[in-house]
Amino acid sequence: MDSSVLGQGSRKTCLGVALVFILTGMSGCSSLHFPYNSESHAPAHSVSVSIAPPSASVQIGQPTTVTANVSNDVQNRGVSWSLSGAGCSGATCGTLSATSSASGAAITYTAPTSAPSPATVTLTATSVADGTKTVAATITITAAQAPAPAVAVVVSPANVSLLAGFGSQAFTATVSNDAQNKGVSWSLSGAGCSGATCGALSATSSASGVAITYTAPASVPSPATVTLSAASAADSTKTVAATITVTAVIPTNITVSISPLRGGLTVSQTLDFTANVANDVGNAGVKWSTTGGTFSGQNTTSATLVAPNAAGVFTITATSLVDSSKSASAQIGVTDLAGVTTYHNDLARDGVNAKEYALTPANVSTAFGKLFSCAVDGALYARPLWVANLNISGGNHNVIFAASSRDTVYAFDADASPCVTYWNKPLLGSGETWLSSTDVGTDHIAPDIGIVGTPTIDLATNTLYVVSKSKNYGGSCSPSSNCHQRLHALSLADGSEKFSSPVDITAAITVPGTGDGSSGGMVPFESRRENQRPGLALVNGIVYVSWASHGDNGPYHGWVIGFDKTTLSISSVLNVSPNGRQGGIWMSGGAPAADNNNNLYVITGNGDYDGTKDFGDTFLKLSTAGGLAVADWFTPFDAAALDVQDLDVGSGAAVVIVDLPNAPVGKQHLLVGGGKAGSGNSGQIYVLNRDSMGKQRTGSNAQIVQEFPLGASIFGSAAFWQNTMYIAGNGGPLRAFALNGNTGTFNTASTSQSSAFFGFPGLTPSVSANGSSSGIVWVLDNGQYNRSAAVLRAYDATNLATELWNSSSSAGVAVKFTVPTVANGKVYVGTRNEVSVYGLKPN
Repeated sequence: MDSSVLGQGSRKTCLGVALVFILTGMSGCSSLHFPYNSESHAPAHSVSVSIAPPSASVQIGQPTTVTANVSNDVQNRGVSWSLSGAGCSGATCGTLSATSSASGAAITYTAPTSAPSPATVTLTATSVADGTKTVAATITITAAQAPAPAVAVVVSPANVSLLAGFGSQAFTATVSNDAQNKGVSWSLSGAGCSGATCGALSATSSASGVAITYTAPASVPSPATVTLSAASAADSTKTVAATITVTAVIPTNITVSISPLRGGLTVSQTLDFTANVANDVGNAGVKWSTTGGTFSGQNTTSATLVAPNAAGVFTITATSLVDSSKSASAQIGVTDLAGVTTYHNDLARDGVNAKEYALTPANVSTAFGKLFSCAVDGALYARPLWVANLNISGGNHNVIFAASSRDTVYAFDADASPCVTYWNKPLLGSGETWLSSTDVGTDHIAPDIGIVGTPTIDLATNTLYVVSKSKNYGGSCSPSSNCHQRLHALSLADGSEKFSSPVDITAAITVPGTGDGSSGGMVPFESRRENQRPGLALVNGIVYVSWASHGDNGPYHGWVIGFDKTTLSISSVLNVSPNGRQGGIWMSGGAPAADNNNNLYVITGNGDYDGTKDFGDTFLKLSTAGGLAVADWFTPFDAAALDVQDLDVGSGAAVVIVDLPNAPVGKQHLLVGGGKAGSGNSGQIYVLNRDSMGKQRTGSNAQIVQEFPLGASIFGSAAFWQNTMYIAGNGGPLRAFALNGNTGTFNTASTSQSSAFFGFPGLTPSVSANGSSSGIVWVLDNGQYNRSAAVLRAYDATNLATELWNSSSSAGVAVKFTVPTVANGKVYVGTRNEVSVYGLKPN
């Protein structure tokens, strides 16, 4: 063997082995294979130690586990453990469950009973195989924390009795100190039942405070007691039980009540009902049924009715599930009335809402009263208007619109209590305010003059048309150019101006004439003196606006101006006294009436009359087919005397009477109206043939259908329902006059009258009815206007001697000439400071 290849040690080994081989006869050393070559003398891998966790916080007296891992520890000798600390030694540093451990084997360190100072302890692990290899963990000793509050469970109710086959009960488990809100698990058990024979649960677990429902089994177990247990999910040792007694005894004194008992809905509107069953041992509740509409949601205690699309009176019934002979019912009137969108309900101005299904003489006399009110900033001379199922504020709502003498228009929820305002719109221009009574030299409307004429609403475009009156702020209306009258077209949804409104009505409006105030043969529209008192009329796409004056402060004229409803451009202008004076159109706030041929009917006040251009104290029929033009008229024979005595024919408004096909020719198409006086009799009523009004004759009014005295000056409009006229003058009672459909004339003796007499200005009645039945006459007693509350009164339409109800002093301060608005089971009253809302009490 080459000694240069082998080291000394290898040579010794080879010699020894060779000797053995010689003795055994084997071949020499060169044939042997050695497992080690020169590389086998490289050093072994180094031992290393790691510890987990490398740091920890341990409360005093509490344990924690620690593990050391040793790599390249061929014989797995592990580590030895020791404790040390700057502020401790021995047991004051804590204790170990073992002073040594194999690699990867955990030991337990227990903190001392008091923290050292400083509160840090070092736990060292030293390799047994290589004592130079150590690693340390840092342990921070912390003060002991108070033990977590114990979980506690409370179940409610704790004891109930339920009827087998019907009974159900909501149970709630409240868990305190349940940090993760794990809630409870529920289970049923009983000595005489198991599974479904113990009953059923709507859920087997619930969060704290969340109810589940237990339903009694179909038959009574024996014994009849069931245990409902609630176990904390956080600590299952905390369990509370409720005791349920299942019974087969049906109570004999069950009673059912329902709320609300009555009310009104528009088609598709919803109403929530609740039912209560007294002595319902089984707590079974009710089943619901209805003669109209559907339920969008219902359970054994409540239901939500969705009104049908058809109008009528419907019954909602709640029947006890335990005793089907016990039930309670509510009656709901559902109306398909789209709206009350103009003065006195319609263009005929008959004042009738024949689609009122909720209000009846019986329930108004027993269950009617004030529901709520909506505050406004000024007097409501304009009648409140009502729209059904309007898309507003993100939903469909019934809405009431009110316009004030301070030029503000309001949109209120018609049903919500307390009042909900969807929007309010001031209509004053920049640097403007409303007028005052001193600006016009009379206190007939006082103290504020802004909007006084009733607006009109176009449901086809959801637009409200209204005329505002204002003046430059800080000044007066003299000269007249400082005053403004504007026609506004407002969106019902948000009050925004539409169709490029507003339009300034005072912009150079003139007509040919020689009357007072004329200049160069032209009569100008005078914005300060002209009083836009009558309601607006929307006829065949044209908005008609009319005027009189403030008091008798001239010069003034009666004006009618038509505006295209979409462009607001002026379509036609009529002055009823261009060559004379006055002829104002007041009608105590009444609006022009219209017939089926789109003819307008107005009544003028005192002024000049010549039968050609000037028509003071006259019933006028105005054709609208080719622009405004006088088509026919009636002027009392004594109009000149009435003018001298200030006995305006036009203090009242005209009503178009329903056609009478069975009456003689000349009496089939009637118009009725009246004023302060006529023919020497106070408060004369004139009945005219619309087809031939009679013009003026001397000596008598024989050319007209009929005239008769009311006995009291008329300031307002009559109402007409079921061939009966309802009317009340200044200082007189509310009276009913029957119209004979075969003769076309009224019985001049009233068929009934109220016991109450009404001071100035008298009344403009309104009628609510379910078609031809359940008629109620509604009036506002404004005799103490501007001083005390308006009084709303309801009379049986078949006998005015029967007053069904009155509001006493619950309304806002009265405003003269105002008219109640009746819709959907409610009555809306405009006052000086609020819209007062009356209706059926729900219970």
